[in-house]
Formats: sequence, C-alpha cells, structure tokens
Amino acid sequence: MFDMTRRVFIGGALAATTAACDNGVGSEAGQRIDARVDATLDHLYSTYPGTTSLRDKSVGVLVMPLITKAGFGLGGSYGEGALRINDFTVDYYSATSATFGLQIGAQQYSHVLFFLTEEALAEFRQSPGWDVGADMEYAYADKGENIGVQSTTVFSPTVAVIFGQTGLIAGATLEGTKYNRIIR
Repeated sequence: MFDMTRRVFIGGALAATTAACDNGVGSEAGQRIDARVDATLDHLYSTYPGTTSLRDKSVGVLVMPLITKAGFGLGGSYGEGALRINDFTVDYYSATSATFGLQIGAQQYSHVLFFLTEEALAEFRQSPGWDVGADMEYAYADKGENIGVQSTTVFSPTVAVIFGQTGLIAGATLEGTKYNRIIR
C-alpha cells in the first residue's frame, strides 16, 4: 500500500511538473507568431514594394518578425518566426546566433528568407540552417528603415532581406545563425 501511494505521488508530481512547463502545445504562441508574421510581411511589402517580386518568385518564405541581438565582445541573438508555403504557416522556427568580435551594443531587426527554388526550401527543412558571415553592422534609430539583401547575386536560391533595424551595434563579427524547428 505504501509503495502504491509513493508511485501515485511521484507520478502526479511528474505530471504536474510537465504540465507547468510552457512547451507551446495547446497555447496561443502560434497565433501570436502568425499575427506578428502577418504584420511584418505587410510592413515589408508596403514599405519596400520591390520585395514583392521576391515574394512572387519564392516557393517558401521564412519570416522572423523580431530578432534581438546584443553583444559586448561576445554576443548573441534570438527570435521566433514562421515558415510559410503558399501563404500558409507550415512550421515555426527559432533563430539563434552567437557572435564574437569587435562589437558593443544591442539591436532589434526583422528578416525574411525567400526560398527561390524547391531544392533550397527542401534543404532548409531537412537540416538545420547555418548562415555564416563576417560583416560590419550599423543601425541607427533615425535610419531604422534601412534594408539590406544578404546575397551576392539575385540568382541565389535563398535571399535574406533584413529590415526594421533599431538600436546600435557596431563592429566586425563572425556570425552563424541556426534555425531550429519549434512546436508552437
């Protein structure tokens, strides 16, 4: 009888602990991300009408409505967004990065990845996506609507559009962003 009571207590405690964790299942986190994605795409297309040609050519779009980045020598960034195919959300993703280099400050921005080929989209969905680059980054509140395309040519199978920068971060960094599928 004592063993049965202890097992029931331990089982109940484990169930309560698991239920208390915010794993996103059954929550409204997905709806919040979708609303932010809609607002981000509306802003992008109305402010930068030239990006609609990328939308029209793409087979999938990963939208990160808000990435927060901070660093002082060492730094990092995090954000959550959604992958859309034919204007429907198919998966949710987080974007994380760690940075090292001459940097100081904090910044927030949005970015959208346009997948222009089925192969690029399939490769992204089947494996973690890493994007490594060394660059100089500047964002000022009065120039917060600068836009940058992270691509050497328009013929690239994936084009990243970065916009809506606020805050200040300056310096050369070696940065790798990893995208992970999340449950929301």
